[in-house]
Amino acid sequence: MFRRLPEPESPSIEVIVDGRPVLGKSGDTVAAVLMAAGEPACRRSAVSGEPRGPYCLMGVCFECLVDIDGVANRQACLVPIRSGMRVETGAGKRKIAL
Repeated sequence: MFRRLPEPESPSIEVIVDGRPVLGKSGDTVAAVLMAAGEPACRRSAVSGEPRGPYCLMGVCFECLVDIDGVANRQACLVPIRSGMRVETGAGKRKIAL
């Protein structure tokens, strides 16, 4: 569905998404890397469990929330990737230990 436009060669950057390595390019955001890797959903709705993915790609809608390096609810469309970054997509409603 998504593909890169022709551009000058740049080194690949590896990030870890849900425990598996994914390659991106310098300047890519987390959302762009997820879409290019065929991962259109960043999280699942807490109410219905339906997949949610990047919508506006400019930080307005909050549909692309992911955990990045242990920090929850980061907007994937606003965070540039860096080598070794760990991204966890959301699985819907969180369970709270009582």
